[in-house]
Order: sequence, then C-alpha cells, then structure tokens
Amino acid sequence: MTKLTKKRKEAIAKFDKDKIYSLSDAVNTVKEITYTKFDSSVDIDIRLGVDPRKANQMVRGIVTLPHGTGKSIKVLVLCTPDKEEEAKAAGADYYGLDEYIQKIKGGWTDIDIVITMPSVMPKVGALGRILGPRGLMPNPKSGTVTMDIGKAVNEVKAGKIDFKVDKTGIIHASIAKVSFDNIKIIENAKELIQVITKLKPAASKGTYIKSIFMSSTMSLGIKIEPKSITV
Repeated sequence: MTKLTKKRKEAIAKFDKDKIYSLSDAVNTVKEITYTKFDSSVDIDIRLGVDPRKANQMVRGIVTLPHGTGKSIKVLVLCTPDKEEEAKAAGADYYGLDEYIQKIKGGWTDIDIVITMPSVMPKVGALGRILGPRGLMPNPKSGTVTMDIGKAVNEVKAGKIDFKVDKTGIIHASIAKVSFDNIKIIENAKELIQVITKLKPAASKGTYIKSIFMSSTMSLGIKIEPKSITV
C-alpha cells in the first residue's frame, strides 16, 4: 500500500470526495489542495452520454478559451516557402516543410500544435503514424489545415484548443493554470461546457453531460454539479 505524504493527507482533509461541488467552490477547492512547486494546469474531465464507437455520436470540436490556457504553445507550420513569412509574423515557433518532415520522421515531436496547408497534406499524411498517436495530426475540422496560416497561428496562441471524446466517452482538457484568478478559470470552464453542449449529437439520448470533474496537475479530482454551470 502506497504511503500517503503529509501534503497528500492535508489535501484529502480539505475536501469531501463524496460531495458534489458548484463550479465556483470546485475552483476554490482545487486551489487549496494543489501543492506542486510549479504552476499546475487546471484540467477538466467531462463524461458524456454518448457511444463514441458510433460515428453519429462522436463529439469533437474547437473552442477559444477567453483567457487562454496559460501554456506556452509551440507551433510548427508545415508550409511552402511563400507562406513562411506569414507563419513567422504570426508567431509560429517553427516553419518550413521538408526539413521538418525529416526531423519528425527521425523522432522529433517537441511541439504542441502542427498547422499545415491543404496542398502539402499528401506529404504530411506520411507522418500519420508518428503524429496521430500524439494528437498532433493536422485536421481541417480543427482548423489546422488551412490556407489562412496567420489566422490559425494567432488563434492557437490566443488559447484555441481542440477536443475529442475518447473511447470511454470522456473529454479531457486543460483550461487554465492554478495561478489564474478564479473568475478566469470559471469563464474558461463555462466556455468549454457551452461549446460541448451545442455539439450534442441528435443520436444521443438521455442525460448528455453525465459528470464533470476538475483537478490540477497531480491533485485529486473534484466532482462538479453540471447544473451549477449556466450555459
């Protein structure tokens, strides 16, 4: 049996694992039970009443969080030479084509987002086995395959994230940092929930949002009452 650390015991004592919290109280509690020495991410897990194995119940989308995620996002733009200046001006960390394709084939994936153009997707498609499992494969539905490279980079840097329900019916997303003001965390959470609510599949019957949990890096999860989030 794993021995509980002093900080872990303190954290457990500060909340009731059987209680369902309002969003506001959950944010307060997550901050109280976070003891990492670094600025932890605030994560939210939403269980949906869908069957992801069925194509007509897949939930996937994009959302621009009003206050960003607090993370420094490394963006790679795979583009033709005529688009490199646009990528650079928008703040892309890396831009180019063949040299980065070779780097990725060699195992380099020190990036958070890959943005590309429709015309070079045949080349990028060859990287599917590497980028796919890491969630880095560009996709038109998430806005990462586009001719408007500058806009795509700006949106990602401003806090745009994409999400997708996993095989167990849960959406996982990082929405803030613990250092954020409470109201900013709340507004980011509400924005995500609002977008997910609008994406409810017609084939989904019964309760759509079954449960919501909030946690920070390495913290315990706090259960939130879905009705406390006005959307």
